[in-house]
Amino acid sequence: MTVLVTGSSGHLGEALMRTLRASGRAAVGLDVIPGPFTSEVGSIADRACVARCIDGADAVFHAATLHKPHVATHPRAAFVETNVMGTLVLLEAATRVGVRAFVMTSTTSAFGDALKPPPGAPAAWIDESVAPVPKNIYGVTKTAAEDLCQLFHRNEGLASIVLRTSRFFPEEDDDPEARAAYADDNAKANEYLFRRVAIEDVVDAHLAAAERAPAVGFGRYIISATTPFLREDCARLRADAPATLSLRAPGWGYEYARRGWRMFPSIDRVYDNSLARRDLGWRPKWDFAAIVKRLGETGDIRGPLAREIGAKGYHAERFEGAPYPVAGS
Repeated sequence: MTVLVTGSSGHLGEALMRTLRASGRAAVGLDVIPGPFTSEVGSIADRACVARCIDGADAVFHAATLHKPHVATHPRAAFVETNVMGTLVLLEAATRVGVRAFVMTSTTSAFGDALKPPPGAPAAWIDESVAPVPKNIYGVTKTAAEDLCQLFHRNEGLASIVLRTSRFFPEEDDDPEARAAYADDNAKANEYLFRRVAIEDVVDAHLAAAERAPAVGFGRYIISATTPFLREDCARLRADAPATLSLRAPGWGYEYARRGWRMFPSIDRVYDNSLARRDLGWRPKWDFAAIVKRLGETGDIRGPLAREIGAKGYHAERFEGAPYPVAGS
């Protein structure tokens, strides 16, 4: 299988390229930024560039995007150009050359305001039945790109899978209160309960999606670590997350205590990955219990692939006191 990987100089793009090449698969990397796994430097909105890169490909992993951290630093038109027009150019090229699978990396951020229940309400249980309520240009353009994938399946017969991935970036949280209250690895380990996923599992989800795409046709799937919680836990999670965790996944306290770590007192949403596991045959390995076990064995919550890639950041410049500026909406 020859694969075109867009965003190949980014965190996920590099992970995909490393994995594909390590398994002996032919892969072409496309990115606007040069990198060791980027074969062609260019824009996904450049039709001639995309035509060169997609020639001979039978699958596309479309990971290139402007992200949430760019909302405060890039104009809205840049998001439309990259996230919408770039996706359209890729879909048209994929249809023209007859690829068997188009896999788009989307985001759980697309759910937007649906992720935030009002004060006193239970935690939000987020599965594919929840309608996105985008709250910024990032969410709007990602949901528009998702809809383009669906349109090309409907009208052109292109097998297309959208993967709404939760957090897998290694950078610090953009919330200054979270950074002040929790050590970075402490916060990230906590997030594996409800809104984080290991990069190794994200790569596996893309491989599974490419394999299953012709049979599925089109689908949107949440890609997040398997939660130990049940839908019936939502009210208790909002009120007392540590007690709920001790009920559903006992055994975490020792590793936390020896490091002086703390669990979040309240959890406001839970991502449910069961549809992706059912439809795609995806088998994520790194849930909260596995992360705590690895922490005890290695002292690190990261796996080998995450350590190899490291943190890339989202901007060429550095920002004082924060990983990146945060937009007000």
